[in-house]
Amino acid sequence: MKRRKAAIRAAKSQSDARAEESSTTTPDSETEETSEKPKATKKSTKKKSDKAGVIAAPPTVADASVKKRHLGLIVAFFLMVVTPLMLAAYYLFAIAEDQYTSTVGFSVRSEDVNSSLDLISGLSSLSGTSSSDTDILYEFIQSQDLVQRIDEKLDLRSIYSKPDFDPIFAFDETGSIEDLLDYWKRMVRIFYDSGTGLIELRVHAFDPQDAQMIAREIFAESSAMINELSAIAREDATRYAGEELEKAVERLKVARQALTGFRSETQLVDPSADIQGQMGLLNSLEAQLAEAIIEMNLLRETTRAADPRIEQSERRIAVIEQLIEKERTKFGVGAGAASGGQDYSTLVGEYERLVVDREFAENAYVSALSAFDAAQAEARRQSRYLAAYTRPTLAESSGYPQRWLLTLLTSVFALLTWAIVVLIYYSVRDRR
Repeated sequence: MKRRKAAIRAAKSQSDARAEESSTTTPDSETEETSEKPKATKKSTKKKSDKAGVIAAPPTVADASVKKRHLGLIVAFFLMVVTPLMLAAYYLFAIAEDQYTSTVGFSVRSEDVNSSLDLISGLSSLSGTSSSDTDILYEFIQSQDLVQRIDEKLDLRSIYSKPDFDPIFAFDETGSIEDLLDYWKRMVRIFYDSGTGLIELRVHAFDPQDAQMIAREIFAESSAMINELSAIAREDATRYAGEELEKAVERLKVARQALTGFRSETQLVDPSADIQGQMGLLNSLEAQLAEAIIEMNLLRETTRAADPRIEQSERRIAVIEQLIEKERTKFGVGAGAASGGQDYSTLVGEYERLVVDREFAENAYVSALSAFDAAQAEARRQSRYLAAYTRPTLAESSGYPQRWLLTLLTSVFALLTWAIVVLIYYSVRDRR
């Protein structure tokens, strides 16, 4: 207002000065003044302004007034910012139920107990983690299979639908298993460190006992799954060795049965030992034959030809020769009923073949049994288990929902949305 009054005073002083100059000048001077009016005006204005000590003010601007678009922006601010913020705050602080958190942490471990030689050499690995098993466990916790198992045991639908009226954080008990799985991923937060293999779960529920119970059941099902994986790994490691052992046992059984059948058929336990006995008998008969021949020759030299002792000696020699011939036939042509009509050479060849088959089957069985024992020992050394470094906790106070944080985020997003709408409106308006 002071500047406006000063401008009015300056304008009045300028008009008075012009009137005085016009009254004192002649007509000729008026003509010259008309041609030089712009310059004179500028000079006089400067002089007067210098004398008065007042700066000339710019043209005045009309007073601003509230228009319809301003009212629209205010209405939009209330609709897009204030109203959502009030609704969110009312829901979070008046309707939303408190949520309690149970924390459990675990890791998949594998114990490799090596031999004493490995321990001395420093190349042993006493314990470690299996990243592949941990990745499998991470996916298993988020799977529909686990959700369905725990739902059958604990009735997750009733646990998560406890609030009487909470349309956002509570679960609709009539929802499908797919809906329950989506809700499960919201209520069970998984934090997995792939570098260390540690998994931490934060299980949310509307009751602290329910949260702890769900966390315990997750740990139990995860441990059972890891044990199952370990059993499958042991079975895979020993399956091939077990199959080879079964083949070796069957081969040894067949070889022993064939050798037993041969002994039953030939009535010979060991043809080699029987041959040695037959050879001893043959040698004895040949010795007796030599003695009988010597005795007969002595009788012929000392007695008459008609001596009955000579005839007796001849009969003895004939009997011994028949026995020798009979024993010798057992080693060549045939041996009669006791040996099944086969000579000793054929029997010995068949027996030696069966003995070789049995020995080979025994050696194969020993090797297969050693491989099977080694595979079992290796499988036992590489057993896996689930180690918990944080047991399921029981919450004493609710930590969720984070009401102040959610209210702040709602206000920020609502304000940003309103600002973007305003910028778009003015951009379109300026282009028109």
